[in-house]
Amino acid sequence: MSSSYAESVFRNRSFRLFYAGQAFSYVGDGLRLIAIPLLVYHLTGSALSVGVTYALELGPFALFGLVGGSLADRLDRRSLMIACDFIRFVVMALFAIGFARGFLTVALLYVGIAIISIAAAVFMGGQSSSIPFLIGKDRATQAVSALMATEQMTQTILPPVGGALFALVGPLPALAVNALTYAVSQGSLAAIDTLGPERPSGPPSFSQILRDVGIGFSFMWNDAALRALSFVSLVLNFFGLMTGAVFIPFLKRDFGASDQVVGYALGIGAIGAVAGSYLAGHVPKSWPFGRVLLVAYAIDGIMFVPVMVTHSLAVVVAFLTITNACVLFEIGHIVGWRMRVIPEALVGRVFGAVRLVVLIGTVPGALVGGALADRFGPHTSIVISGIGYLMLALAVPALGAVRRERR
Repeated sequence: MSSSYAESVFRNRSFRLFYAGQAFSYVGDGLRLIAIPLLVYHLTGSALSVGVTYALELGPFALFGLVGGSLADRLDRRSLMIACDFIRFVVMALFAIGFARGFLTVALLYVGIAIISIAAAVFMGGQSSSIPFLIGKDRATQAVSALMATEQMTQTILPPVGGALFALVGPLPALAVNALTYAVSQGSLAAIDTLGPERPSGPPSFSQILRDVGIGFSFMWNDAALRALSFVSLVLNFFGLMTGAVFIPFLKRDFGASDQVVGYALGIGAIGAVAGSYLAGHVPKSWPFGRVLLVAYAIDGIMFVPVMVTHSLAVVVAFLTITNACVLFEIGHIVGWRMRVIPEALVGRVFGAVRLVVLIGTVPGALVGGALADRFGPHTSIVISGIGYLMLALAVPALGAVRRERR
């Protein structure tokens, strides 16, 4: 893929504004995603409580993505996404005020995280449909990869900053900055003329939502490769969240890491994610989609093995950086492919259905990982998730629909 092609999406003014708003949001999210799990862990000392935090981030996101897809295909997406950002701004501002005034509790954090997750699900329904509307389906993979690479770049820089801030002054700066970035995102979206659809049909009725959900699931089920990859991702996410949910307790209990060291570890790991996101947008069109993905799965599973057996923090961070690169490459590769194969008018509905299936595994993965960590130690969750992930990654080539996919 040529350099001019890689840069071409930024020639579109609307996409530049869209990208700028999301980049600011990623800054706040990068701080929040270390501040809230650390805060919950400090308040409870429980890996399961941290697992619940991740479950509440992902469970409502998966479920309400169905509604988000239906809304995004029928309502003015710009107004819809601005409303979602406003809700997230209010919740994060209340978190900051609650911490400053001393009434922020774990229960309130859980409720707020669930609300943010619902708003994010609806927002993502709009985003999935807006990207091909703004720049066309052919450049969707490059646009998605640019957004993902930026998100991971912020997570390279901000976790060390967030960890240091948390150690010095607590989570308040991260919570306040996250609220501010959602306000900035609203402004950038408001400056875009339109994000589609060309003729909004108005709010869907309940029966229309159910019909839209059915259309999304029907399309997913009738496309053999889309169906297979959705269920493979479900299981991979189960094992992946077993590790993700216990990562902070793993570093703290097994390696004695401070809050600042946890931030550094997350930041270094995000370097791999940046690389993987970048590479996903630069895969030559002549390379067969399915075979490229199978290679990434295999490398991902094998590179996690040292994390399971080492007693060195440096080795853990190094190999998690490599696996992060594989994971973000896989995600970028798959999301761009979905945008190519799904008709534009159905993107929101099909993405909602696929997102639900893909993310179903995250909630039990986070809860099981946290429970096992509290009962047997975080290392147990790491080993079980690593073995499961590797076995499935090496078994995926048996799925002919994935292996032969070239679209």
